[in-house]
Amino acid sequence: MSRILSAGWPESLQDDFRKTLARTVQQIQDSRTSPAPRAIMSLPPRVPPSPVLRDQQEYLASPQHDRTQRVLVVEDNETLAYGLRNSLEIAGFEVLVAADGLHGLEMARTLAPDLVILDLMLPVMDGYEVLRTLRDEAIEVPVLILTARGEEPDKVLGFRLGADDYVTKPFGVMELLARIEARLRPRGHAPDHSPADAWESFDDIELNVPLRMVKRNGQEVDLSPKEFALLVTLIRKNGAVTSRMELLKAVWGYSAAVESRTVDTHVALLRRKLEDDPTQPRHIMTVWKMGYRFVQ
Repeated sequence: MSRILSAGWPESLQDDFRKTLARTVQQIQDSRTSPAPRAIMSLPPRVPPSPVLRDQQEYLASPQHDRTQRVLVVEDNETLAYGLRNSLEIAGFEVLVAADGLHGLEMARTLAPDLVILDLMLPVMDGYEVLRTLRDEAIEVPVLILTARGEEPDKVLGFRLGADDYVTKPFGVMELLARIEARLRPRGHAPDHSPADAWESFDDIELNVPLRMVKRNGQEVDLSPKEFALLVTLIRKNGAVTSRMELLKAVWGYSAAVESRTVDTHVALLRRKLEDDPTQPRHIMTVWKMGYRFVQ
């Protein structure tokens, strides 16, 4: 094969090619003959905090930190973790993210989250082991398992280890938020702040995220869940430009098979409902070749 591919090449290139091919073949053979890695059954109870974790600990302990409900997401899928973080931050939560089970466990121990969203199929330490360790150490933080596994035995094992709830991928963001809010709602106590006090005003537009309501000139506007999430995402950027790709990840999540044109279509629908003249918008502005921004 090397003779055919390297025919007509200078002698020096032929030698380099044959050496590279030989190394590749040897690596493939070694990978086939080497024993499979053993599953990690036990790990040291503590790991030194990473620099990022140390920074988070210092910030969360600082006087200027305004304590809100804190959700720890332990998920190795970067796209899914990004979408979860955006959706939860839009809903008003503080979000921490760990990309493997071991650092997720350490963050749960040290950063005092109010709720943990825990994937099962994690590198280094799987979600079952993380959950078992938390409960063995009497850490009673609510844990919501998030996984592609939907079989009943997997769910039963999760509940027996101390999980509080279970959501199977793919999932709806609204359902996930409802389950989180149900787990964080104080039992037997009224909320500290009424949702009726949570109105935000932007010129002639009023927004209430807890009630998921929008008004224009004092009249309620009927928005779909995606339209509402899109509006909140743009508003929370505080006038900064948001690209179509960022909006796709934040609003439609990791599993949505959508194109950037979907964002344009929903922006057009928002303008019809919220602008005096959709062709000359005052709030939802297009930034050519970049994306959109919300202007108060």
